[in-house]
Amino acid sequence: MAKKQPLPPIDDWHTRGRFIAGVDEVGRGPLAGPVVAAAVILDPAKPIDGLADSKKISEKRRQQLADEIRQKALAWSITRIEPEEIDRINILQASLRAMALSVAQLATPPDYVMIDGNRIPKEISIEAEAVVQGDNRVPCISAASIIAKVARDQEMVEMDAHYPGYGLASHKGYPTKVHLEAIRELGITPIHRRSFGPVKKIIEIT
Repeated sequence: MAKKQPLPPIDDWHTRGRFIAGVDEVGRGPLAGPVVAAAVILDPAKPIDGLADSKKISEKRRQQLADEIRQKALAWSITRIEPEEIDRINILQASLRAMALSVAQLATPPDYVMIDGNRIPKEISIEAEAVVQGDNRVPCISAASIIAKVARDQEMVEMDAHYPGYGLASHKGYPTKVHLEAIRELGITPIHRRSFGPVKKIIEIT
């Protein structure tokens, strides 16, 4: 088997008129809300300082970076898979589908795709590479991680107004003690993932 050749520097790719897209998703673990993915092609002529794994950046800084990414990137897209589809196809397949859709919806088609994690969605026909911990190692993946998380967090804050009492603005749908207690007391909402263990268990006993 031929040894895989290292990628040329990102600046060199852009000089040749070729584009690398970074892809990441957020929201695999929550009990409520969509899984959201993003794809970003950075512009080497417009560098962005401070790109890193979105989970390691403060909420205020994430928002600042998300605004800067959307302004400076050559292309970006955000996609989502709703709880109903997550329940139907499972969270892994939903996450992979969201990432593939985010690549397909880029206004500038990429020549190469770098995906956070260890799996490449089968729907991606472009040459692609899975990068473990890519959201903390590859700037374009970090950028995708940031805009995806900011978009999903903002949506969960909005959902908090529609479904008061669950604390969605605080925990963003993750299985905290407060969230689990609210589900037991208030019941299941349309944005809850019914196939997830804690939710499924509560459904079975009510």
